Amino acid sequence: MKKLIKELADEAGFIMWDDEEHAPVDAVVDWSCSYDYELEKFAELIISKCAGLFPNVYVEIETDYGHTPVIAADYIKKHFGVEG
Repeated sequence: MKKLIKELADEAGFIMWDDEEHAPVDAVVDWSCSYDYELEKFAELIISKCAGLFPNVYVEIETDYGHTPVIAADYIKKHFGVEG
């Protein structure tokens, strides 16, 4: 698992195995509990990171009024329902 993905999973609140001796081989996340909240937070973090790659990029979207320029980062977040 890539370092950034591990960091985002940790930030989202997943329980990580770290270097525990009894951890399964190559295991990163301890999946022994429910992660409903953490999974949503993880997805939001990934979406925000992706949107952050395009802070000054505009895209044209088709609306009822024709093509409208919008900020790509805002459009990506809105599409996935991520605020902020």
